[in-house]
Amino acid sequence: MKRPLLDRLQAARAAKVPVALVTDMASGLQSLVFADAVHGAFTPDDDRLAAVRSLLAADRSGHVGDEDDDTRLFVNVFSPPLRLIVVGAVHIAQSLVPMAALAGFAVTVIDPRGAFATAERFPGVVLRQDWPDEALSDLAPDSRTAVVTLTHDPKLDDPALLVALRSPAFYVGALGSRRTHALRCERLRAEGLGDAEIGRLHAPVGLPIGAVSQAEIAVSVLAQLVAVRRGVKVSSPATGKGE
Repeated sequence: MKRPLLDRLQAARAAKVPVALVTDMASGLQSLVFADAVHGAFTPDDDRLAAVRSLLAADRSGHVGDEDDDTRLFVNVFSPPLRLIVVGAVHIAQSLVPMAALAGFAVTVIDPRGAFATAERFPGVVLRQDWPDEALSDLAPDSRTAVVTLTHDPKLDDPALLVALRSPAFYVGALGSRRTHALRCERLRAEGLGDAEIGRLHAPVGLPIGAVSQAEIAVSVLAQLVAVRRGVKVSSPATGKGE
């Protein structure tokens, strides 16, 4: 690999920008393919470039082209880990967090209530006990970040949602009933959020699978989150808990 290309690759990884290192198997030429740009010795034709970007979006390395194709490409994808930020170290979070970790998310739990956000309740999980909006601002949600609020307490959930809905986070969800959500929307509008920003919020959070138990609700939340990440159109259920 030529040094300028290596430097650009290292810079992308340091900035946590997904990138694919593409090698032409016949010539050995290499290029970096980003979601919106190509840098390097060659640019794949339209069909192969689309295939490379499909692998990039799927976080999956692999080949593009047939084995006997002279222009076969090897695609090595470098993607930062997906993140899930959970606001509220509550019982549902105790089910959701390990499920999300198994699905490949780097999970952070935020809750200023020290009795909830403990290593005993969330072993091996990054915990933040500062105020949710301060913690979220510090964590800087990006396009590979999902945010879920679970506390049922507007003093904790609302400040977090104000930050999350103004960020590039690919998914923002909030637990609560439809009535709770209607009141929440009124508060968020009063804080200056527009309809487009509020429209990004998945609430009541989760897919409509008839979830009742903590674990079932966690499954519905994670399923909806993954569906949004993969570009599948989903709806919110009428199973939000609490008022």
